[in-house]
Amino acid sequence: MTTKHSVWQRLVTCLSSLNSYLKVLCLAVTVFVLLQICSFQITQHSISLPPSLFTYLKHQHEQTSHNKTAYLVEKLRESVTFLPLKDHRFSNKPLEGHTWFMSSLSDNQTKDEAQYQEFPSDSSKGRLLCLKGVDEHDGSWNYYALTWPEALPTNAVLQEGLTFVSYNQYDYTNLWHGLSTMVPFVSWSLRNRCEKPQKWVFYHWGELRFGMGHWLSEILTATYNQEPEFTRFTDEEKPVCFEKAVVMRHDQAGMSRDRRMEVFDHVRCKARSYCNITTSKPRIGMTLLLRTGARAFRNESVVINVFKRECKRVDGCELNVSHSDNLTFCQQVELMKKTDVLVSPHGAQLTNLFLMDRDSSVMEFFPKGWLKLAGVGQRVFQWGANWSGMRHEGTWHDPVGETCEFSDTDRRCMSVYKNAMIGHNETYFGEWARSVLDKFNNRKKQNITEHNNNHGYDSLDECRC
Repeated sequence: MTTKHSVWQRLVTCLSSLNSYLKVLCLAVTVFVLLQICSFQITQHSISLPPSLFTYLKHQHEQTSHNKTAYLVEKLRESVTFLPLKDHRFSNKPLEGHTWFMSSLSDNQTKDEAQYQEFPSDSSKGRLLCLKGVDEHDGSWNYYALTWPEALPTNAVLQEGLTFVSYNQYDYTNLWHGLSTMVPFVSWSLRNRCEKPQKWVFYHWGELRFGMGHWLSEILTATYNQEPEFTRFTDEEKPVCFEKAVVMRHDQAGMSRDRRMEVFDHVRCKARSYCNITTSKPRIGMTLLLRTGARAFRNESVVINVFKRECKRVDGCELNVSHSDNLTFCQQVELMKKTDVLVSPHGAQLTNLFLMDRDSSVMEFFPKGWLKLAGVGQRVFQWGANWSGMRHEGTWHDPVGETCEFSDTDRRCMSVYKNAMIGHNETYFGEWARSVLDKFNNRKKQNITEHNNNHGYDSLDECRC
């Protein structure tokens, strides 16, 4: 049986042992903390390492990082893939959807605006547009690619500033087709603080073009206060990449009528300013803008007398008779400034109609055969009048003219009718002219026309840019 004394002795021994354990544990913790502090101080004070060793280690780290970046950039550069500008897979529908021009890319769409592409942009993931090739006969031998600015293709040249890249399914010498191609670029500039292009690139079916009609060149010079300058591709293997590029390939498709009218207002204003047009206009100006050769009136003198007679019936009406091929650009601008009723055969000269004040009238004449065979193309100046805020007062199709050996609905006859002369109908012309003049005169008297008052640009100081 254990005595009280022995129990007490064991308790003292146990406590003594526990105290020793605690002392040992405390000592161990103290040593561990001191070691950690010492390690931390060594890390913080790099001067404890030899300077040459520290510099070497730092350089090795930076060199490794630089080599890795250079390696990735080189891989990006090598991965740039050039595709043909003209994709023959879509040759049966070259203007539909993404078109056969730069077919792998989709367009952006801003409300009321034409479809477009912009580089760099969010849609291009910040990549630039690069073009390569010098072919003027086959667009499939010219190429495009996208690349990051840090990894331009080998031998590439960087074109600084803004470049406008235009695709035209038709051509740049025809007034109407050329103007239709330029309108969306002007619209883009107007919504981007009047930004001007430093260079232009023209493509027709993917084929390079380095020129345009004089009239179109003058329009662009007037609009941007500088002559258009083309990017030159001197080597088929030397790409040109663009710091900033805007591509249009659908002409005016997607633009609202109101937006088109704003653009035509601006171009009209810039053209008048460029030509310094300050002449006053008659109360009512009627202009016969005649052609020489194809689609000219067969008997001009009779036609002129009909409209002269009808103009005299209206107080303050003044008749101008001009041939479009005898006028300089600025003479055409001045003539349209004085015109309220434009009388002219179908042809490129009618493109000038937008240079009249808004709400002016257009009378258009065609040779025999056009109504049945010419298709929708014969309506372009009806569209142009509508888009620029004019009134297209109808058309007259000559029922008499050249004879075709085939049926009058056979498309082979269009080659006979296309450039035929236009006859006349004195009675119909007189009644039609009287009706158009009366309607314009009534609009003027009733002050319901938006002519000048609301659509401005009559002062040379009111252009937006």
